[in-house]
Amino acid sequence: MNVEWKNIYRGFIMGISDLIPGVSGGTIAVILGIYDRLLEAISKFFSREYKQQLGFLIPLGIGIGSALLLLSRLIEYLLHHHYEPTQFFFIGLIIGVIPFMIKQADVKKNFSMKHYLVLVVAGFAVASMAFMNPDKSIEPITSLNLVSIIGLFFSGWLASMAMLLPGISGSFILLLLGVYSTAINALSTLNLPIITVIGAGVIVGFIISSKGIRYALTHIPHMTYAVIIGLIIGSIFVVFPGLTVPFTTIIMCIFTFLLGLGLTVLFGSGKLSQEGKASS
Repeated sequence: MNVEWKNIYRGFIMGISDLIPGVSGGTIAVILGIYDRLLEAISKFFSREYKQQLGFLIPLGIGIGSALLLLSRLIEYLLHHHYEPTQFFFIGLIIGVIPFMIKQADVKKNFSMKHYLVLVVAGFAVASMAFMNPDKSIEPITSLNLVSIIGLFFSGWLASMAMLLPGISGSFILLLLGVYSTAINALSTLNLPIITVIGAGVIVGFIISSKGIRYALTHIPHMTYAVIIGLIIGSIFVVFPGLTVPFTTIIMCIFTFLLGLGLTVLFGSGKLSQEGKASS
């Protein structure tokens, strides 16, 4: 088995993004150049070819799991004390991936009016989430009963479907469902029963979603890219925190935005992205 150890740091970056409401792990996978390989590995994991996928998925899972366990409290701190700069960092990442996706889809050659229409509809669908106001004050669930087990399982399922699609945040879906505080609290306190239930839903969702997305990319690639690009553009409006802040915070936001944009250029068009594609 050829273990791709570099996937540990890739998974770590994806894990960080999965902790942030509004930022998609799928978008980070695109930036790192491993999105297609990720879908293939997950969709084939429960097939006869599963052994060939372990070398890719195990280190990626280690990276994601490490980020979720080690940085959940840090992310809580940054979002609470430095919310705007943190969000602008991810806006930089998101905007930076759009030219890369346009190039991947060869938009000028392959897109017609119907593709642009689908792109706009997908963008509006995600952007409309910016006007939703989920209750962030919901007390986290700390013990399980049958109702909470079912609810948390399907919440994880829905969130995982969003995680695989660039532009849609699994954490934001958890926030909309009122489960985000429960998930973060469980990670921060190592509440294993709750982590297990949500994690089981995530795994099942990954398996089903990856097959569907991979099928779409194979059979209707141009329309799928139109949807994905629309989702990415729409997610900018979800992540945008506004600028009713002091001047010093605006300067920090500009810096973090440029940092995120620069990292996207490094990952998306530089050596790291090429390594990701080569390993697939």
